[in-house]
Amino acid sequence: MNLYKEYIKEIEERKGQGLHPKPIDRADLLNEIIAQIKDANNANREDCLKFFIYNTLPGTTPAAGAKAKFLKEIILGQEAVAEITPTFAFELLSHMKGGPSIEVLLDLALGNDSNIANQAADVLKTQVYLYDADMARIKDAFEKGNTVAKEILESYAKAEFFTKLPEIAEEIKVVTFIAGEGDISTDLLSPGNQAHSRSDRELHGKCMITPQAQEEIKALQAQHPDKSVMLIAEKGTMGVGSSRMSGVNNVALWTGKQASPYVPFVNFAPIVGGTNGISPIFLTTVDVTGGIGLDLKNWVKKTDANGEVVRNESGDPVLEEVYSVATGTVLTINTKTKKLYNGDKELIDISKAFTPQKMEFIKAGGSYAIVFGKKIQTFAAKTLGIEAPLVYAPSKEVSVEGQGLTAVEKIFNRNSVGTISKEALHAGSDVRVTVNIVGSQDTTGLMTAQELESMAATVISPIVDGAYQSGCHTASVWDKKAQANIPKLMQFMNDFGLITARDPKGVYHAMTDVIHKVLNDITVDEWAIIIGGDSHTRMSKGVAFGADSGTVALALATGEASMPIPESVKVTFKGQMASYMDFRDVVHATQAQMLHKFGGENVFQGRIIEVHLGTLTADQAFTFTDWTAEMKAKASICISEDETLIESLEIAKGRIQIMIDKGMDNKNRVLQGLIDKANKRIAEIRSGEKPALRPDANAKYYAEVEVDLDQIAEPMIADPDVNNKDVSKRYTHDTIRPLSFYGGDKKVDLGFIGSCMVHKGDMKILAQMLKNIERQQGKVEFKAPLVVAPPTYNIVDELKAEGDWEVLQKYSGFEFDDNAPKAAARTEYENMLYLERPGCNLCMGNQEKASKGDTVMATSTRLFQGRVVEDTAEKKGESLLSSTPVVVLSTILGRTPSIEEYKLAVEGINLTKFAPSHKLLVG
Repeated sequence: MNLYKEYIKEIEERKGQGLHPKPIDRADLLNEIIAQIKDANNANREDCLKFFIYNTLPGTTPAAGAKAKFLKEIILGQEAVAEITPTFAFELLSHMKGGPSIEVLLDLALGNDSNIANQAADVLKTQVYLYDADMARIKDAFEKGNTVAKEILESYAKAEFFTKLPEIAEEIKVVTFIAGEGDISTDLLSPGNQAHSRSDRELHGKCMITPQAQEEIKALQAQHPDKSVMLIAEKGTMGVGSSRMSGVNNVALWTGKQASPYVPFVNFAPIVGGTNGISPIFLTTVDVTGGIGLDLKNWVKKTDANGEVVRNESGDPVLEEVYSVATGTVLTINTKTKKLYNGDKELIDISKAFTPQKMEFIKAGGSYAIVFGKKIQTFAAKTLGIEAPLVYAPSKEVSVEGQGLTAVEKIFNRNSVGTISKEALHAGSDVRVTVNIVGSQDTTGLMTAQELESMAATVISPIVDGAYQSGCHTASVWDKKAQANIPKLMQFMNDFGLITARDPKGVYHAMTDVIHKVLNDITVDEWAIIIGGDSHTRMSKGVAFGADSGTVALALATGEASMPIPESVKVTFKGQMASYMDFRDVVHATQAQMLHKFGGENVFQGRIIEVHLGTLTADQAFTFTDWTAEMKAKASICISEDETLIESLEIAKGRIQIMIDKGMDNKNRVLQGLIDKANKRIAEIRSGEKPALRPDANAKYYAEVEVDLDQIAEPMIADPDVNNKDVSKRYTHDTIRPLSFYGGDKKVDLGFIGSCMVHKGDMKILAQMLKNIERQQGKVEFKAPLVVAPPTYNIVDELKAEGDWEVLQKYSGFEFDDNAPKAAARTEYENMLYLERPGCNLCMGNQEKASKGDTVMATSTRLFQGRVVEDTAEKKGESLLSSTPVVVLSTILGRTPSIEEYKLAVEGINLTKFAPSHKLLVG
């Protein structure tokens, strides 16, 4: 009983942290617990019963297998446990969500004891997490004349697992809690620096917002026991930055309902709101948990007598309050009228939160149950030879006669599954689509693995062309947390069928490449749909959606995803880039010019940015598509010229071949299959059979933005504006400032070149600039640390082959060593160049950070409070985001450069250039 003793020791340690026993997922531990339950005189028996009943993880965990086996023995009378009757054993099986429990239930339902078979069938009729092997058993038994199998199929065909669920309450009482003013990043709900604990839900829950906020939430719950606490982003958007399942899990843990009395710390039905609504990718995660997300619109732009927007001294619109949602306000959500009330006073229409599909998610406790339920109903009706009755709300299908298709509409139409309309579908249609490429990253991967286990999935869907598990978010430091979590994750995902960054067998060298770069390389068809466990899943080929760990799990397990076809905003370009400008400046200027054109309204939010880059290869174009996460877009699509796309696919082929040469392909030869698909696509383009993806000339867009390159006269910097008097304007990514704003004298404490925003060209720019500076000044001397983390090992290898890595080595004071990775996070930086291991590094902020209170100049994507740099009592940390040359020069000078200093430093350097296509990129 050594494992049990270790578990008891762990429980005592967790008590000291104010935590309950950790849920059990190991079969060997649970078997020791079962042995003590069987021993009527065992001193630990009572505790063991509690652990077995209330603290064992369901699904396909090894522990679930041991639990299901023991419950089967009890039902069959092979074991007798006074506290667990056969009836109670069936109840416990009903809460185990598939996998071993379904196997046991089918054994019993299709067995010879009719009484047991009927009880098992009753439980099976409530279950939805069945897979092909499970359904094949039922079908086989039905075809052999088994009456119980027929009853089960008849119930499934009627979707009784859904129709017999309780109806949604007509009125839902909530009490408000202002979680913050302005946009609320998911980092506030689930901090990146606590990513290691995400799979331990109770422990991770302690990091949500602040301990003080948690106490306030508990006080509201004590004061209003009959109401749900609704977390609100006042004057902002809730859940910006990422999908982050762990953020929704934390909100549900503190404010939601327990999903099962026999499964600890898994809650559902959180309720969140924002003045400007919920970030689209975060809202998808809310749907996964059967939650509600409200667009409150409780502040609006103030207008004068002429209807003109009133602006403050900074030129920003002045807001006025329409109604109050101050902490402690009691409101009523009416799901029938779909209105929000304060008492009898109607406040706002909230029908967008209660579409027929969202109502189904709420009723079923989450979107997964609907996806699986529809699949089972279809199977059952087909097996019985009948037409499935209409139970679920029909998908909304919008088709406008004579209207062309945007790029995303074309992709969704090609990948759609089960649509009724024979006409092409337009934006607003609810579509189920096949997914081609799936990515899982390492800080959410453990949760994705848990989700796969909970939905009883054991192997990747054959529909998926390729899937990758990264190691980039834990690349900086190979500490005890990473050593405990990552090998286990890689083994699980490798067994599941993914290409993994680390080889569980140790054959190939560990890769810590940034996930988005790898996904961009393995996407070999611009018609592809990509789902990835990170908000920067924004490929420059195909259309990619950042998603929560659960949606990633669903895509891996089923090869499908469901969502409305989003509206699109078309972005085109005119003019010419100045010789001293970098493409990163074009990216920032796009956002600034869009906001200016639309009076501060972000027309990108929640929509597809269809960007007509045309002449940029996928590597370079990714700098734009990646930043669309910061633009709050749902996703982006890059429209390329034929020859540019062919060049991008050839680059992708070369990099995939390197992965194969390293030994990363699996028994299904997934990587070779991607090369074959790339060759086929190249042949289609060259022959004219199927040119590069184009929108139709008569497609309809929500808005169109033409970026004037001639207006971009100096480097553009995204500023967190940490001292803005209006708190809601801080940390938004919407404040884009020219370099001259800083007057050449803003102190810079640290520079960072890395993250998914940079490509090989950026590394070459760095090398060229250092040579330039040495030639101009006689030496390279840093007045601030410069941390450099190349995105991928492929890029490092290419830089070595081309001679640039040797240049960087010459000027560096530290170079990563894979044979001796850092075991602890760096806490102090010297004024020198650090060549760090490929990966996310400072951009993630979960392992290493800048010193508190620093002003950081970075090429990365995140400027949220506390992400890259935390505050001190005296000074707020700030992360300003800019191009590679601005970062390099800022660390050489220890301050922001003047425009004159900048121009001198980039003379003769091959910056990332962009010229608008002269071709009309429409079909």
